[in-house]
Order: sequence, then structure tokens, then C-alpha cells
Amino acid sequence: MDNIIDLIGFFSGFCTTIAFLPQVIKAYKTRSTKDVSLLMFLVFTIGVAGWLIYGVLLMNVPIIIANIVTLFLAFLILVAKIRFG
Repeated sequence: MDNIIDLIGFFSGFCTTIAFLPQVIKAYKTRSTKDVSLLMFLVFTIGVAGWLIYGVLLMNVPIIIANIVTLFLAFLILVAKIRFG
């Protein structure tokens, strides 16, 4: 049963994390983030950092991996937002 729970966690983490990849690619290709809300991404990034800490405290590998990758992608979008406006 634990394996099924972990598989659901990994699959869900993969889906919610990979959803940010098109935005990162678009931001860097077009050098434009005018339609991306800086405040929303700041709040989102803080929330993802919180989830990462939560996962580490629980030693829950699916939560940790998903949030490390999501935090990295969100950081790239924040950098693009600040750099490209």
C-alpha cells in the first residue's frame, strides 16, 4: 500500500511540477513576462519553499523531490520576471 501512495505522490508531483516548464521556456524564448504576476509568483515560491520544508520534516521523498524541482522552476520564472519585466 505504501508503494501505491508513493507512486501517487510521485505522479502528482511530476504533473504539478512539469506544468511550469512551458512558462519557463516561453519566458526565456520571448524575453517577456509582462503577463506574469510578480506578487503571485513571490507568494507561490514562498509556499513551495514551505512545502519543501514540510516534506523534509516528514522525510517524504515525493514531496521533497517535487518541491525542489518546482522551486527551481519558479525561481527561474522570478528571475525572468525581474530581468525582463
